[in-house]
Amino acid sequence: MTATATAQDAVTLDMGSMELREVNSTLQAAAATNRTQFEVLNTLGSHAIAVGLDAEIKVTVKGSTGYYCAGMNKRATVHVTGSVGPGVAENMMSGTVIVDGDASQYAGATAHGGLLVIKGNASSRCGISMKGIDIVVHGNIGHMSAFMAQKGNLVVLGDAGDALGDSLYEARLFVRGSVKSLGADCIEKEMRPEHLELLKDLLDRSGTDAKPEEFRRYGSARKLYHFNVDHADAY
Repeated sequence: MTATATAQDAVTLDMGSMELREVNSTLQAAAATNRTQFEVLNTLGSHAIAVGLDAEIKVTVKGSTGYYCAGMNKRATVHVTGSVGPGVAENMMSGTVIVDGDASQYAGATAHGGLLVIKGNASSRCGISMKGIDIVVHGNIGHMSAFMAQKGNLVVLGDAGDALGDSLYEARLFVRGSVKSLGADCIEKEMRPEHLELLKDLLDRSGTDAKPEEFRRYGSARKLYHFNVDHADAY
């Protein structure tokens, strides 16, 4: 089944009649065409939709997806109108991924860059081992979020679960709501003018009118970078 173009010049990829491999190969080949707008229909919760993209295209995924949606994204904008399973935007390098609904666990895991916006809630381990991505969650996040996060920014407009920022490196965490508990080596830090400016930009880009002054900042106490027997009980 071949893809079709709509009156708005967006290419429609209907998973009711196309295999996942064909959908992804069409999107991955977009750089060699003049097509920049795509719609994926009838997702039926399928896994690994719109993965491995490397072009300045916009992909609208109509409906909810399974795991690893928009994984390894580069440059593309992927907008999911439903919710997503585990590992959305996993290992993303650049571009933007927007989820209108909720995200399951380890959203944005190991991602090096780009912007991930989750307009609902995110489950456990959001931003685990993040390496430069910016993640903005409009709702709440689950336990162990930002575990071993190395670089980037995690912004949470709602509440955070247990062990936020456990074993954190240099990622910055901003939470407007309550934090159930902080993980090992994660502490609250002063919100300086440069952090307010950074946060305002992230909030503006993620489509929320929340005020930076409403947030608290958390970061690494830097005691666990190297093993020290005096801090053994913190590991």
